[in-house]
Amino acid sequence: MRRLDKGAPLRAAMKAAELDIPRLAAKTKDVDPTGEGLSRALVGFIAGGGKTAREECSDRAAELIATALGKEVDDLFQASVFTLRESTSTRRPQTGERRKSELPERLMDQTELSQFLRKSMSWIDKQIQEWAQEHESHWPGLIYVGRSRRFDPHEVLAGMQRQRTSA
Repeated sequence: MRRLDKGAPLRAAMKAAELDIPRLAAKTKDVDPTGEGLSRALVGFIAGGGKTAREECSDRAAELIATALGKEVDDLFQASVFTLRESTSTRRPQTGERRKSELPERLMDQTELSQFLRKSMSWIDKQIQEWAQEHESHWPGLIYVGRSRRFDPHEVLAGMQRQRTSA
């Protein structure tokens, strides 16, 4: 489900019901048949208006919030073209696959890259050396910042995929 008008009707309904985010989260537990409800953080993401606000949420989250506010779901949310049936939480991965959207949006140092790739730092060093000998250029995604190395994880993975397909 997608919030209507960037969540303005939702925040207006919260104000009319005299509920803040923690109270609304507690009320979702009361209306949830499983008794689980929604966390304060998730309600904050859905109801918020700042940088961390989410435009989309699961059907379940939309239904619990609307019910807790005594409103119809259609008054606060609209169905997305792509409907999310499960949680949009990043803490509950739905598949074991690594997708581009899950990649960090910043440069990594070598320690972070080794953890991300689940490879050793010496493996990365070896790849950089072999690439330099074969291609006379930097390893894909490698950026020198002063004396330190930084890595663009998108480019590193793309380079590794190209290397696999050419081998």
